[in-house]
Amino acid sequence: MSENEVPVLSADAMRQRDNPYVIMARRLFQHRSAQLGMVLLGILIICAIFAEQIAPFDPIIQLKEVKRRSLPCIHLLGCPADQPEHFMGIDGNSRDLFSRIIFGARLSLQVGVATVTFAIVIGGMLGAVAGFVGGWLDDLIMRTLDVLMAFPSLLLAIAIVSVLGPGLINALLAIAIIEIPIFARVVRASVLSIKELDYVMASKAQGASDLRVLFTRILPNALTPLIVQGTLGIASAILSAAALSFLGLGAEFPTPEWGLMLGEERNSVFNAPFLVFFPGFAIMMTVLSFNLIGDGLRDVLDPRLVHGG
Repeated sequence: MSENEVPVLSADAMRQRDNPYVIMARRLFQHRSAQLGMVLLGILIICAIFAEQIAPFDPIIQLKEVKRRSLPCIHLLGCPADQPEHFMGIDGNSRDLFSRIIFGARLSLQVGVATVTFAIVIGGMLGAVAGFVGGWLDDLIMRTLDVLMAFPSLLLAIAIVSVLGPGLINALLAIAIIEIPIFARVVRASVLSIKELDYVMASKAQGASDLRVLFTRILPNALTPLIVQGTLGIASAILSAAALSFLGLGAEFPTPEWGLMLGEERNSVFNAPFLVFFPGFAIMMTVLSFNLIGDGLRDVLDPRLVHGG
């Protein structure tokens, strides 16, 4: 190739280079906080998918012939020579703690994704209709959601579960309800700023219906803040579910749920602190992973911010 000859890229290479999703993914993988969050989340996902293969014992069935219930098999803390297979020790109900932690990862992911998906669908539709239609309908929807946001989220969730009855499904529904106003406000703000842009006006001038304009022109371009808020919302949902289970309003015995594990062993915090340390540490790392990824997505998707590197 001569010095003056310019290298020619193929059409596929040009499309890949200019693809905004490729650019976004590249920036996200270069973001330091997001990198750490993705590593932590990857470990959590692996534990959730392969829980049966990773966990050495059943997380629900009580173990037989257990001689020690308090010491984890960690050499820094003291490893019982007769029970080296119990990596994190035995809980107060003679169940392997490590197995319950592993299976709890699966449940926590299901809780976070299910509640946030429900809240995004309902809240997103309410916010989109309120922002696009405006007028009295906007006032009615948003003032109703403002009433929900006026209550502390955990207290409102407790009140809803108290009415519906304790249980994991009712707890998930309560968490989704308290998350709906947040996503509705995010979508409404995006719709209000997008619906006055030139390409939206052009679509209306060409005779496109309101529904077509909303679903094909406005909503696809309003997803950026929704993605960021959804990632952070998963972390919040996991925390809320753990809090409800800790209070006895969420998952029921003997479900391997981290908040319930904390509630069951809260009286052992002084004589067997690892029984509350390991579930609490699992909750902390899970919430941290989603928060780090959410911060990375915010930096990558918001052009007004300097991208982390």
